[in-house]
Amino acid sequence: MLALEVLSVFFVAAVALGLAPGPDNIFVLTQSALHGRVAGLIVTLGLCTGLIVHTFAVAFGIAALFSASAVAFTALKIVGAAYLLYLAWQAIKAGKSALSGDANVEPTLLQLYRRGVVMNVTNPKVAIFFLAFLPQFADPVKGPLVPQLLLLGGIFIFATVIVFGLISWAAGHLGEWLKSSPTAQVILNRVAAVVFAGLAIKLLATQR
Repeated sequence: MLALEVLSVFFVAAVALGLAPGPDNIFVLTQSALHGRVAGLIVTLGLCTGLIVHTFAVAFGIAALFSASAVAFTALKIVGAAYLLYLAWQAIKAGKSALSGDANVEPTLLQLYRRGVVMNVTNPKVAIFFLAFLPQFADPVKGPLVPQLLLLGGIFIFATVIVFGLISWAAGHLGEWLKSSPTAQVILNRVAAVVFAGLAIKLLATQR
């Protein structure tokens, strides 16, 4: 069993990483501002589901494939970028609908959850980050590595829920204020579209 001191340091590092600007927390922020606090929390659950996938991938060695294979890495980031561009287009359409008074185009909770899962799972940098980060805190002397890596992944996910939950609350409050103006809602959708497109470009430019 890992020492409490090691787990504490790992938790603090996980919180700091969650606060650092990155694709996932920016994604939570935009979705919360657009659709409210609950939407941000559901997206967070989706992202954390993706982190569960990455944790198991690292624990059982699957993530090494994406670190070693240029083809697998490129294919996954293309899928992720395509999905982000799709979300950018959806945000643009939502802005137009709001402006013309069309029917409500709010995504369902399942759609929001799926967005979080796809956003996280299709980012190969997360898999490689976990592959590089989690083992640093594991210790073969303390026992089998798989349970240790799963424990560390669980702690990282717990820290992510806390940080992203706070981001959801703050951004949701801002979104409620902006939604009092139809024009502000359209602008918010345009900003979200730009953010999604920017994240897609950033992901495509990512190197192993």
